[in-house]
Amino acid sequence: MNKTKHMDLDDKEQLALLARALSAEVRIEILKLLCRCDLNINEIAERLGLPQSSAAAHVKVLEEAGLIKTSLKLAVRGSMKVCSKQLEAFGVELITKMEEETEVINMPIGNFVDYYVEATCGIVSEKGHIDEEDEPRCFYNPDRTKAKLLWFGKGYVEYRFSNKVLTNRQEKRMELSMELCSEDHEYNFDFPSDITVWINGIEAGTWDCPGDFGGRRGKLNPGWWPDKNTQYGILKTWKLTEQGTYIDERKINSLAIHEYHLSEKAFISVRIGIKEDAEHIGGVNLFGDCFGDYAQNIRMKIIF
Repeated sequence: MNKTKHMDLDDKEQLALLARALSAEVRIEILKLLCRCDLNINEIAERLGLPQSSAAAHVKVLEEAGLIKTSLKLAVRGSMKVCSKQLEAFGVELITKMEEETEVINMPIGNFVDYYVEATCGIVSEKGHIDEEDEPRCFYNPDRTKAKLLWFGKGYVEYRFSNKVLTNRQEKRMELSMELCSEDHEYNFDFPSDITVWINGIEAGTWDCPGDFGGRRGKLNPGWWPDKNTQYGILKTWKLTEQGTYIDERKINSLAIHEYHLSEKAFISVRIGIKEDAEHIGGVNLFGDCFGDYAQNIRMKIIF
């Protein structure tokens, strides 16, 4: 037998049944009788001076509410319905579970606020190159905001996401997804790179990318982009949860989401790059919404 039952204001149907069951004094008297011993419906009717049909109707209401249970047992003539208490106690908390809310922020890959890169490097828009290739200074070009693909052999790029959505809200999970791969002069499947993401300056995990992908055209690449170049990446997702930090479904460390202090500043910093002491310094290709295989920029999803 369930000894106790706990509910809150989201258990609307169950609360309504309980309220109905307890709204009549006679049904409370039936519960008091069943606290002493199990009784059949005839016995309940006799002790409370009720017609048998009325006792059966009240028992049905109590049973629907889960307060009592009935079972059929053999009697001298056929069978009889025996009633017994189902609960010792129940509790109702006057609270409601808030439904999850989600905010999604899409960051164009050209909207970085800081960088350090070394050749090979470059940025391109949907229509063509932005400034010179292999010239780190091109990352300062005002047209960088139009970038749809950028790459570098060493270094990092940093973005800042507004955290206004965290005002008066408690974050439960954050997912940061992007399409990326290693960076060689041209595509090279055997060119590993250890690509790291930092969130608010805290290392959130390193993805060991196996190579710089090509050999077929990226599904979204514009026609002018040469076949010999990098064509597509892999969509990877860094996840901050209450249980730890993950890349896709693989747990990277035990840092919980609150340890990244997402609401302490006016922004959430996201840095993507290669550590100076990485085992594989193979650079980064970062794809925007009209290069590669996925029609997205850097996407941050925050679940409350």
